[in-house]
Formats: sequence, structure tokens, C-alpha cells
Amino acid sequence: MPDTAVTHHTENVNGIDLHWVESGPPDGPLVLLVHGFPESWYSWRHQIAALAHAGYRTVAIDVRGYGGSSKPDAIEDYRMLRHVGDNVGLVHALGAETATIVGHDWGAPIAWTSAQLRPDVFTAVAGLSVPFSPSGRRRPTEAMAQAGGDDEDFYISYFQTPGVVEAEILPDVRRWLLGIYYSISGDGVLAAGRGPRGALGLVPRGHRLSDQFVYPVGMPEWLTEADVDFYAGEFADSDFFGPLARYRNIDRDWEDLAAFSDVPITVPSLFVAGEYDGPAITGRRQIERFDTTLPGLTRSVVLPRCGHWVQQERPEETNQLLLEFLTSASRRS
Repeated sequence: MPDTAVTHHTENVNGIDLHWVESGPPDGPLVLLVHGFPESWYSWRHQIAALAHAGYRTVAIDVRGYGGSSKPDAIEDYRMLRHVGDNVGLVHALGAETATIVGHDWGAPIAWTSAQLRPDVFTAVAGLSVPFSPSGRRRPTEAMAQAGGDDEDFYISYFQTPGVVEAEILPDVRRWLLGIYYSISGDGVLAAGRGPRGALGLVPRGHRLSDQFVYPVGMPEWLTEADVDFYAGEFADSDFFGPLARYRNIDRDWEDLAAFSDVPITVPSLFVAGEYDGPAITGRRQIERFDTTLPGLTRSVVLPRCGHWVQQERPEETNQLLLEFLTSASRRS
């Protein structure tokens, strides 16, 4: 991790113990970083240093169900509204009134929704990898079942039944993590010869997601053995219930957010994805609608030859984009 002073905190927020890492001046503008699956606050290690050095009070959380945060034992405790409540509660616990929120992977929809529902608190938002997608007319599990066809399951459909994906993760958590990190990175997509549309999205019936994993001959520049060790340690006592429960709430979220389906995000926004980034490729229709759904959009950027782990694979470019966005957003406020 880059050399920067960080402090760890755990406090009761929104009815759970929430763990976060903080760096930067306590009186600086607050930036909240929200990670995705299957990661932790550590996925923002490069951004914590850069934003803190630029004068921002930078806070990277462990999303509920991960790392040092509480791990509730009911699937509905991981619905989107709970995550938005965690974020609002944390801003208040930090003694702030407003914040810029930045999310990656599942953290991106959490960030988007936080800004959509509480623009008074989250006055700017950046989403990495997953484009903003308001609730549609169809139940998500029904739409995703069609995406897989007769012989394959879309990976989110594959994740729906408790115990299925856990059976391939838990016997060797570290190896599974290394497999998914590398396989959907730009390096992994190119090594597997999948091309820009070949990210792991479909699971053939009767097979496991990990059957498609590729593993590095030598570690890529952006991911070290120590990084994988850290992530594996964060999941050492995890049964992955919480991380996977986020996927198992998609229909519940659709019901909860139905009243907001046509509400755009009007605060300043930024979208960044990789050229080989699966959610951005499958979400191209959502990206095409940004003029309607994200009227405050400042930039939509695709990083060439980059995969899914945008802020880790391309930290310097991501940092520059975030810093430019934070500057421009502050001028608009």
C-alpha cells in the first residue's frame, strides 16, 4: 500500500458496526469510497493516498458483510436501502453534512442510489465499472434468466441460489479470489484470448464460474501476492453470506426503488470503466441513456486495455480523473 497515514475506525452506524479507514485532513471535503465484490476498503489503497495528499478527508468503508463491519444474518439486511442508510449515517457520524461518494462494482450502484435518493447529502457521485441503471419495468431475475438462454446462466442468476457458488469458493478462498481478480482484469481477458466481449458473464449449465478462470504465470504489475494475501485474510472467517446477499436482493431492490425509477441523478457525476470491463460492455444501453439519467455528468471515460478492477489496474489515471472531477464538482456547488 502506498505510504500514507491511515487510521482505522469502527462505530455503530445505522444499527450495525461499520468499519472504515480514514486519511487526510479532518476538516477537508469528505470523500466516501465504497468497494464492490469480492473486495474491501483495501481496493481503494491507491486512491486513499492520492486524495488525502490533495487535501480531501478520505474515508473507505468495509461495506456491511465485509471485513471489520457487521455481518447480519438475514438476506434482506443487505438490501440497497440498508446500504444507503449506512452511507448517510456514516456522513453524520463523521460530523459532516455532505460528501462526494465514489463506488466501484457493487459499490457503484450503492453510490449511484445514495446520490439519487439523498442529493442533499451526496452532492457529487462517481461510479466505476457499473453504469447507473434506474429500476426498469421487468423483475431483474426474470430479465437475467432470459440473458442466459437455454444452456447458460447469467452469473448473477448463478449467484441466486444459496450454497451453489459458495461450494466453489470456500474450499480454497485465496485461489478463488486470485482467479476472479485476474480473469476479469485486462491482463486476464487478453491472456485468455477472450477479446473485449469475452469477460466472464455466462456460466454453462452444470459448470462452475471458476471453471472459466485463468491464472497468472507471474503476478501482474497491479496485483501482488501480498495484495491477494490481504484480501484472503479479510475473508478468512467469512462464509460469503453477506457479499453474496447483495446479489440476492436484486428483486427486493427493484420493489423498494420502484417509486424512483424515473428520478435522474442531477448532482455532478463521473463514470469510468475499462475497455474490457464486463458490466460496462453489457451496460452499453444504460451508458447511452446518460444524457437523461445523469444530466449532471461531467465525463464518461473508457480506459483502453483495462479490465474490471479499474482503480487498481489503472490507479494513476483513476486518481487523476477523480481529482479533476472533485475540483470541477466543487466549482459547481
